[in-house]
Amino acid sequence: MRIAVFTKNLTNPAYAAARLGAERAAARLGAEVLHFVPEPGDDPKQQSALIDQALALVPRPDAFVLSPVHASAVDPAILRIAAAGIPMVGFVNPINAAPSACYVGSDDYRLALAIARHLFRHLQGQGRVLVVTGPQQSFTSQERLRGFQEAAREYPGISIAGTVAGDYLRETARAQTAQWLRDNRGPEGCLVANDIMAIGVLDALDAAGCGAAVVGVNAIPQAIEAIGAGRMLATADFNAMQMAALATECAVLHLRGDSVPLAIDLPVQIVDRANCHLWQGPYDQRPILTLDQLKA
Repeated sequence: MRIAVFTKNLTNPAYAAARLGAERAAARLGAEVLHFVPEPGDDPKQQSALIDQALALVPRPDAFVLSPVHASAVDPAILRIAAAGIPMVGFVNPINAAPSACYVGSDDYRLALAIARHLFRHLQGQGRVLVVTGPQQSFTSQERLRGFQEAAREYPGISIAGTVAGDYLRETARAQTAQWLRDNRGPEGCLVANDIMAIGVLDALDAAGCGAAVVGVNAIPQAIEAIGAGRMLATADFNAMQMAALATECAVLHLRGDSVPLAIDLPVQIVDRANCHLWQGPYDQRPILTLDQLKA
């Protein structure tokens, strides 16, 4: 049984974790994983070409586990998967163009709302905050920005001092934050839409000699280390490894004729200095839950 797994890029550690999660689940279930990653990352044309490449394999993969890089630009290729009669399971971002056997995700809006509230409570409801977003077309970035903005409306003493696009890349986030800091007074807090960008923001703040409370999303090992060292305030666990593992498991179970949930929504978990020890260690040492364990 062969499962084609489509992740978005090679730059975000969360997707390296997702590929590992798919492999760990497949190994447990006696399946084989084939990875397809667009280069350059997050490119709809490249992902569409990789879908066609997978469809041309002989024999074809038995199922596709897919995280679309764009909400609609990959739809024609997704329709070709459906036309071939190959089942799909979505993860991270939903598959909208055709029915999927299951979708595994986490509510980006609720994650962002929770981590923003955590930051604002730390700031005692007062302060200027810099927002660092991901790519404009990214569903996760759009939803996280919406959550940040909603939380800010709840705290009249919080002002959004600026918004820069870090494109889910450390160096881009560092450069954009550094430029903003050259033009503006340093903020009291930074709301960052993912952790690898948060590390870039910390780089820029350190270089500028600015102190600010920084929060992110993903719970990647670099962020856990920064939280433990007191450099970063907190992160929200967007567990892409768990999502991909469950998506792969659901694909295998579906192929075996077993019933699987139409949707699995992972809970929101905030990671700060008090509990970051639970997330310490590399991804291959972190636990992943099976579908039965998740239901228990």
